[in-house]
Amino acid sequence: MTERHEFDKDYWDRHWHQAHHERPDAVTGTLAHPYLARETAELTPGTALDAGCGTGAEAVWLASHGWRVTGVDLASAALTRAADRAATSGVSDRVRFVEADLTVWEPGARFDLVTTHYAHPAMPQLAFYDRLAAWVAPGGALLIVGHLHASGTTGHDHHPPTEASVTLADITAGLDSTAWEVTTAAEHHRTVTGPGGHEKTLHDVVVRATRRS
Repeated sequence: MTERHEFDKDYWDRHWHQAHHERPDAVTGTLAHPYLARETAELTPGTALDAGCGTGAEAVWLASHGWRVTGVDLASAALTRAADRAATSGVSDRVRFVEADLTVWEPGARFDLVTTHYAHPAMPQLAFYDRLAAWVAPGGALLIVGHLHASGTTGHDHHPPTEASVTLADITAGLDSTAWEVTTAAEHHRTVTGPGGHEKTLHDVVVRATRRS
């Protein structure tokens, strides 16, 4: 029987404590996703929300490139390392980290960019993306990087469970063309080196859309 992950606070606290225990340098040394630079290159820096920011690689990258960033995550262990990363990078004044459950948290504002990278909440994945989309300001961008749902794909150090993977068609179908202009809709396959020098292939889905004014 396939194990089902709840992706609640207990799950993510365990995940980050284990990751830090097994690979402390790798956790804080992780680079921002390669899609981030490409997909934000033509955007004017403004306010950004990194939903499920983990140890802050993407949030710090954005802050280093002129964005004013709010990074939100459920796991306090990850956020501690994110704050250390921001301080080391000299961008603490441009990024704030919030410990919160994104399934119920409300930002109280909308953002010029809302992005998420492999975030898996304790709610259906597509419903989570719908929730994030509501926080994009008119003229702003939504950038989603997720695990592509396909037989035999891998993500992180394991095969992503079904509830944590999506199809490109499902994401784009949820973006009403009267409200959104989809500028990127792509599937990517990339090889990364994991612990012990072992290579693994990641199968990603990347969607960027602009909210019409």
